[in-house]
This record gives sequence, structure tokens and C-alpha cells, in this order.
Amino acid sequence: MEMWNTAPASFSVAEFTRRIKTLLETELEPVWLHGEISNFVHHSSGHMYFSLKDESAQISCVMWRSRNQGLILTPSDGMQVLCYGQVTLYEKRGNYQLDVMKMIPAGVGQLQLALERLKARLHAEGLFDEEHKQPLPLFPRRIGIVTSPTGAAIRDLVQVARRRMPSIELVLRPALVQGEGAAEDIAAAIAELNEYGDVDVLIVGRGGGSLEDLWAFNEEVVARAIYDSRIPVVSAVGHEIDFTITDFVADLRAPTPSAAAELVVPDAGELRSRLTGTVKFLRHALQRRIAHERLRLAGFRSSYGLRRPIDLVRQRRQRLDELAHLCSISLLTRLRRERLRAVNAAQRCRDLAPASVLERGYALCWREGDEAFLRSAEGLQPGETIMVQLAADRLASEIVGIHPGLTVVDDRKRPAK
Repeated sequence: MEMWNTAPASFSVAEFTRRIKTLLETELEPVWLHGEISNFVHHSSGHMYFSLKDESAQISCVMWRSRNQGLILTPSDGMQVLCYGQVTLYEKRGNYQLDVMKMIPAGVGQLQLALERLKARLHAEGLFDEEHKQPLPLFPRRIGIVTSPTGAAIRDLVQVARRRMPSIELVLRPALVQGEGAAEDIAAAIAELNEYGDVDVLIVGRGGGSLEDLWAFNEEVVARAIYDSRIPVVSAVGHEIDFTITDFVADLRAPTPSAAAELVVPDAGELRSRLTGTVKFLRHALQRRIAHERLRLAGFRSSYGLRRPIDLVRQRRQRLDELAHLCSISLLTRLRRERLRAVNAAQRCRDLAPASVLERGYALCWREGDEAFLRSAEGLQPGETIMVQLAADRLASEIVGIHPGLTVVDDRKRPAK
């Protein structure tokens, strides 16, 4: 048998699974798959788990909550859909699955299909990647707004911003938000505010409407303008259920224009209250800490260990000796008790032995030629011989009579064997 001088090179299961995961997720491009939904589960976490199958195969799928909130359909078992996603590996179970990024009904209209194709292409180019997202400033001084100057969106934005932070400055760049040339105008507005430069964050959006009304915010030119913006951009298009391409490219999506103002503009009253509370908390915490440390220091100064340390060591040694002596006594006591229990148990076993029982005057009876002991006279007949075992002797007795509660035997007929 071949012997190895050294152990062969090997991987742990986690390392090997991670290599497979890297290979799958880097070598396979995102794809569109069509099929039927089965085993659909909308988890309480918001994530969706299901299988996509056809007549001869199936693949496990997952669609995270952050991606399924903008679905234009309600998935269910048996529904035919188109899913766009990336093959990934779930390391815990070693299963591959499709990480679904988009889902549309099979046979969707041309406008929606064109939208999904553009989203897929922009996603493949990296315009939606989290690594390109810019953080919003915590305390912006000036906010740039790109929207219609006459719509409800600008009124809601101004009202919320003034209520939360009266000193905030708003810079409006009026733009077309619907119809011919709207996409180009929105893109130009974003570029102009970037060139202006003296704003901390941009809000780009409009009020709600149909897919056609919101189409300007689904155009590639607007998506690329947001992607190229050096200033963080918040997309605030339509209502909460409306999703456009700008939502995926922007650094943050707001469900409505007024919600965008809530997210971007800090609440002055809340800030003031939090600052006051924080200062008060820190003052009290510092006072408590100082008082606590003073007490500790006073305790150290008066402690016996610091004043007579060698005496404290000797006391601990003496206590250790006492504990050792107590352990020894306890062990001997336990040993004596267990030994006495063993002697008593042996005596009880001897008292209950069959020979001891016979010594007390009891006897064992059985039919001649039969090894089973008799427990009653049932079945016995006069003239029948039974054997009787006493403590020291065995008798062969003949039954001469049987009466209720009494059986008469004559052991003089035959000698005992």
C-alpha cells in the first residue's frame, strides 16, 4: 500500500465552494430566461423564492426585496414570465440559483419590453452598481431641483423643505417632464447644475402618471446624465408604486417628490432636540463616571490588601488548607457510608436466597417427573405422588385426600429419592 510522507494538498469545503462560486459568477453573463413559476414563496422578509421550469428542466430562483418592489406583476404558481438574472451559488447548501434582477410577464407590450431591454443593457454596463452610488450629505446647504415649475411636485418639495429647515436654499432648474424633448431637457438640466456646482444634492422628478407620462425618466440620455453627475442625485418620480430607470441609476430613490424632501432635508427641530439630549446625556454620563472612579480610588486606598498584602496572602493559604481538610473528611465519610450500604445489600441478598427461605420452614412441591413447582392443589388426584423439598431433605409423598384448603399426603408409602 502506497504511503505518503506528507499529507496531499487539499481544499476545505468552504474554499472549494467559494472557487466554484467565483467561477460561476464571473464566467457566466446575466441572461434572460423564460418559463413557468412553481413553488412560489413570498417570504415575510420581502424576498421571493421560486423555481422557473419548462417541460424538461427547472432552476431555483431568488428575487431580493430591494428588486421585487418595483414589479409590474404579482407572481404566482403557473405564471409564464421572463426573468433576467445572474447565476450565483448559495454556499451554505452548495446549490446554484438564478439571482433574479428583473421579471416581466411573457408577452408584455413593446413599450415595456423596450424598457426592460434598456434596463438590462444599462445594468450590464454597471450603471446600477452600488459601488457607483454616492452618499448624500448629512447637512446640505443648497439643494438643486430638476422638475416642472408648475407641477404639484415642486409645490410639495418646497413646502416640506421649508417646514423641516427654513434656512435651506433651493435652486430650481425648470425642465420639461413629459412629451417631446423632455428627456433631453432633463439631462441638460442635470449637466447645468453640475456645471454650476454650488449645490450639495440634486432632486430629479415629477408627479405620478402612466407609463407613457413617465417615459422621459426611462430614456438612456437621462440615465447617463445621472450616472455622470458629480453631485449626488435623488430620483423622485411618480408615486410609490412607480419605478423608472432613473430610480436604479440615482444614488437614492424616493417614492414621491415630497418623500425626497423628507430624505434630503434634515429636520431642524429634531436636530436641535437630539443635540440638546446628547449634550445632557454626555454631561450626566461624565459626572457619573467621575463619581464612580472616585469611589473606586477611595476603596483602593482603604483596602486591606494594599495596607497588609502579605497578611492577605497568608489568610488565603490558611483557607486553602481548611478546604483541603474538609474535602478529605467528606471523602472518608462518603466512603464509609457506601461501604455500609454494600454490606447491608449483601445481607439482604442472602436473606432472600431460596435456601434461606427453606430454612425458615417453607417447602417446594412438584409432581414426580415434572420440574414445575406446584402453587395449588388444582389438578392433583388421590394416589398421585408428589415430591417435597425441605431445607435438608427431600420426600416422596402420596396424596391420600384433597379437601378445600387442605391436601392430605402420606409420605410413608415410598422412600424419598
